[in-house]
Amino acid sequence: QVQLVESGGGLVQPGGSLRLSCTASGIIFSIYDMGWYRQAPGKQRELVARIIGGGSTNYVDSVKGRFTISRDSAKNTVSLQMDTLKPEDTAVYYCNARRRLADATVYTHWGQGTQVTVSS
Repeated sequence: QVQLVESGGGLVQPGGSLRLSCTASGIIFSIYDMGWYRQAPGKQRELVARIIGGGSTNYVDSVKGRFTISRDSAKNTVSLQMDTLKPEDTAVYYCNARRRLADATVYTHWGQGTQVTVSS
């Protein structure tokens, strides 16, 4: 059974920092691309950052230079360091594990989500 368990959300003032973590079980962590998505009220879920098995990363433009995604294969953990937070970063953040096969089959798993609120 695959489980992605997030932690680290909360309330922070604008300009502050938070670190989200996601621990995976039930998958071969090293062969999955890991990502963080977010969904604000009334908006579609969007990809925030992704890190592939080899370590390459990509970010949505709105968080470039402020957020950093990393992975620790020894601990089956992916983290998202969020600095210089803005009110528009307020959302539920979801951990995602994705594996795309050569025949285009995609396996994807989601965490339960963690709330991040940026407000003074």
